[in-house]
Amino acid sequence: QVQLVESGGGLVQAGGSLRLSCAASGRTFSTYAMGWFRQAPGKEREFVAAISQSGGDTYYIDPVKGRFIITRDNAKNTVTLQMNSLKPEDTAVYHCAASSGYAYNFAYEIDYWGQGTQVTVSS
Repeated sequence: QVQLVESGGGLVQAGGSLRLSCAASGRTFSTYAMGWFRQAPGKEREFVAAISQSGGDTYYIDPVKGRFIITRDNAKNTVTLQMNSLKPEDTAVYHCAASSGYAYNFAYEIDYWGQGTQVTVSS
């Protein structure tokens, strides 16, 4: 069992930055690919970014490429999402997730979810 707890959300003006963190319980953190999803009001949850178990491979959706950076620290059981140049359309609840599968198809095999943290970007 893995528990995921997100932090770092908040309100920011367009063009600003936020750093989301996800703390994972358990001793098997390094065996999971990790990633982030988001869900905006009235929309379906969408995949945002993923990172492989070693941290050597990362994947992003096109709208966030060049603005968001996903990293992980296996010694601290944490994964972070650095979000820069934020836009109002980035407003959503961001969820951390863990997959025992591969990062390149992360969206299709999620084993654990966090509760989410709200990110609001004002124009």
